[in-house]
Amino acid sequence: MGYTTHVRGEFAISPPLSWNEIKASPFAAIGHGRYGAVDIDLVLRVEEDSVDTAEGTLVRRAGTALVMREIDEYCARNLVEQVQGCLNLFPGHTFTGRLDCEGEENTDMWRVVIRDGRAVRVQPRIVWPDEDGAL
Repeated sequence: MGYTTHVRGEFAISPPLSWNEIKASPFAAIGHGRYGAVDIDLVLRVEEDSVDTAEGTLVRRAGTALVMREIDEYCARNLVEQVQGCLNLFPGHTFTGRLDCEGEENTDMWRVVIRDGRAVRVQPRIVWPDEDGAL
């Protein structure tokens, strides 16, 4: 058993990814992929839409978000690199949102955000309020 980090949140994808982009991606929810030397812990959320046609029902699939897989114990060692890897695979798409991360220790809080097309780890600043202006 190792150190565990809980990750919440997602990155919405606009415009959504096409089925051809999804199925060729290591971030597809089919199996467990790799991006370079890194095991992938993120997956693309795929939404389906059924449309009746003259030939039968047509199912359209679109990748609408990048989210965490269901993982019991997660250490978040390569999370920023994985988000960046997904960004690199899909130029022309905008990713918005964030992943909020909280480790076992009460001071271990951080986020993964996207700034200027780059995945960035952001640490919070903890500030004590002034007590009547005296330090």
